[in-house]
Amino acid sequence: MEQFRQLGEALGSVKAIMVFKEDIQINQRQCCLLFDVFTFAYDSIAEEIQQNLKFDEKSGKWRGLQQPLKEVLRIFKEGEAYVKQCLETKDFWAKAITLYHNRDCVELYIHNLLSCIPIVVEAIESAGETSGQDQDEMLRKRIINFSKYSREYRDMNLFQWKFGKQYLVSQDFCNRYDMVWKEDRWFIINKIHEKRKSGLSKQGTRLSDLLLKNLEGSELLEGRLLPSSTLLGMKGYQMRRRLGNGGQYKEIMWLGESFVIRQFSGNVQALEPEITSLLSLSHTNIVEFLCGFADEEKKECFLLTELMSKNLCTYIKEVYGPRKRISFTLPVAVDLMLQIARGMEYLHWKKIYHGELNPSSILVKPRGASTEGYLHAKISGFGLSSVKNLNQKAVSNQNGTLPFIRYAPEVLEEQEQTGSTENAKYTEKSDVYSFGMVCFELLTGKVPFDDNHHQGDKISRNIRAGERPLFPFNAPKYITNLIKKCWHTDPNQRPSFSSICRILRYIKRFLALNPDHSNELDPPVPPVDYCDVESTLLRKFPSWGSSDPSSISQIPFQMFSYRVIEKEYISLSSKENSDTGSEVSTCGDEHASATSGDEPLPSRIGRKSLVGSDRPSRNLSLPKKTDLRGIKQPVTTNRRLYRPPQASLRSRSQKLSSESHLMTINSRMRRASAGHFSD
Repeated sequence: MEQFRQLGEALGSVKAIMVFKEDIQINQRQCCLLFDVFTFAYDSIAEEIQQNLKFDEKSGKWRGLQQPLKEVLRIFKEGEAYVKQCLETKDFWAKAITLYHNRDCVELYIHNLLSCIPIVVEAIESAGETSGQDQDEMLRKRIINFSKYSREYRDMNLFQWKFGKQYLVSQDFCNRYDMVWKEDRWFIINKIHEKRKSGLSKQGTRLSDLLLKNLEGSELLEGRLLPSSTLLGMKGYQMRRRLGNGGQYKEIMWLGESFVIRQFSGNVQALEPEITSLLSLSHTNIVEFLCGFADEEKKECFLLTELMSKNLCTYIKEVYGPRKRISFTLPVAVDLMLQIARGMEYLHWKKIYHGELNPSSILVKPRGASTEGYLHAKISGFGLSSVKNLNQKAVSNQNGTLPFIRYAPEVLEEQEQTGSTENAKYTEKSDVYSFGMVCFELLTGKVPFDDNHHQGDKISRNIRAGERPLFPFNAPKYITNLIKKCWHTDPNQRPSFSSICRILRYIKRFLALNPDHSNELDPPVPPVDYCDVESTLLRKFPSWGSSDPSSISQIPFQMFSYRVIEKEYISLSSKENSDTGSEVSTCGDEHASATSGDEPLPSRIGRKSLVGSDRPSRNLSLPKKTDLRGIKQPVTTNRRLYRPPQASLRSRSQKLSSESHLMTINSRMRRASAGHFSD
C-alpha cells in the first residue's frame, strides 16, 4: 500500500508541473504524452487493485506488489525529471540543441513503463488469487487468469483488441507513440522560422542555420556541417579538459551548457557523408551526435555530443575495486545489459556494426531520481571507420588489456590470415560475441582471461579453439546461459540483439516478481530456460528473428507471449513429473494434443530444464553473496523454482494443484463445446 501511495504522490508532482505545459518550448507534445500515459497507467493499476485485492489484507497479501510498484515509481520519478528539463528556462538555442534530437520520452520512459506494466498486472492477479476468504471467488479468479494466458491471444491484433487498454497499447496510444516525436520536430522548425522572420543576431542566425541543417524536412539549406568558427568563434566557448581516448575528446562549455567535442583530422569532403549519417541517428542508448562543424583549410572536423559521467570500465572498477563505493546488484546489471542490447539493436537496424564494443566504449551516468544505483548507458565509439583506428592503441594502453580478447573467433581468424587488425569485416554476430564478453565483466567484475597467464598469441589461438572465460558457480544460470549463447563459436548459433532484448526483459520480470533473488542460501530460479522460450516464439513469429527493432507498442504482447509459453512448459513438466493423479495426467494429455497443432515446444522440458543437472554438490561452498562480488558462504543444493513472492509453500502447492484442476476443467469445456458444434 505504501508503494501505491508514493506512486500517487509522484503522479501528483508531474500533474503540478504540467500546469505550465504551455511554457514548454521544446518537446511539449512528448511531455503531454508522458503525463497522459502515466495518468492512465496509475488509473489502470488502481482499477486492477480494486477488482482483485482487499484493503484489510494490505499488510500481507499485497507484499508481492512491492517490487513491481517500486519499478513503476522509479519510472514516474525519472519521467518527472525529464519534464522539468524540458520546462527549464534557459537560452533557447542551448535548449534546442540539447533536446531537438531527444527521443527519451518514448524510447526510455514509456519503453520502461510498457516493460513494467505486464509485471504489475501479473503480480496483482497472483495476489488476487489468494485474496479474501471465499474459496469459490478465489477459484473463479484462477479460472479467469488461467484462461487469459491462452494461445488464442498470441495474435497482436487480437491481444490489442482484448487487452490494449490494460497494457497501455490501445490504438490511440500506439498512434501517439509513433507520431509525437515528428510533431515536436515540426513545431521546432516553425519556431525557428518565426525567430528568423522577427530578426536575429549574427550568433542567432548561425545557430538557426545549424539546427535547420539537422532537422529533417528543412529545404532552406543543404549539407550538415557548418564552419568551425560557428562553434569556436562564439562568445562563451571554453575548453575545460581533455577526456582521454588519444586526445580526441574534450569537455567544453558552450551557450552556458557542458558538451563534449570530438576533434579529428582528415579529408572533410570524404568524411562528410559518414558524419551526416551519424547526425541522423537518434536513440536513447547511443551517444547523440548533436551537430557537426568543419574547417576545410585545416582539414579538421568537430562533432558535438552530450556529456556523460564516466565509461563502464571505470564504473566496474569502482564497483569491484577495493573501496567498493557503489552497490552493484543483479537487477542493475541486467538493466545495463538490456540498455546496451537495445543500443546495439538500433545500430544494427541502421546497418552500423561496432567492432570495438567493450566497457570503455559504453558511457554511463546516474539515472534521474534513482537512489538504487541504476544508470543510463549509451554506446559510443561507432562510425567513422576511417579515423577509428587512430585512438585504438591509446585506449588499449590506458586500460592495460589486450584489445583482441573481446573479438569473435572469426574476426581473430581473419586477422590471422591477413596479418592486420585494420579493416576487419565486423558483423552483427561478432558484435553479439563482444556483447557477451561485456556481460561477463558486468557479472563478475573481471576482465575476460585476466587470470590467464598465457601470451597474447596463445590466448588468441585458445579463443579460436573454443576457450571462454569461466563463471563462478554462484552466477545465475538463467543469465549465464544467455551469455554462453552470445559467445558461441558458430556465429549462426548466436542470437540477434532483438532476441537478447526480449530475453532480458523477461529476466527483469523474474527478478521483480522474486525480490528474494539475492537469497544467499536458496535463491529462486526460473522454471524454464528463457532461451528455449525465445526459440519457440521465433518459430511462431519468424519476423522476430530479424535485426529490426520492435516497436515499443509490441513489448507487452511479446511479454504476454512469453508467459503463455512458460505456462505450457510448466503444465507439460507437471504431467511428465507426476507419478499418479488422473486429473493431472488427463490435463497433460489434452494439453499436449492441443499443442500438437501448433509449433512444438523445445525438447528440454522436465527435470533438467527445471532443476538442472549441473548443480553443485553439498560439500562445495559458494560466494557468500548472490550479488556479483563473490564473498564466500555455504549454499544448499535445493534451488527453488519460480514462485509468487507473497504465497506460502502450502499455498503454492495448492495453487499448482488448482492450476492442474483448472486445466482439466478448461479441457472438458473445450471438448464439450467441440461436441456441441459438431452436433
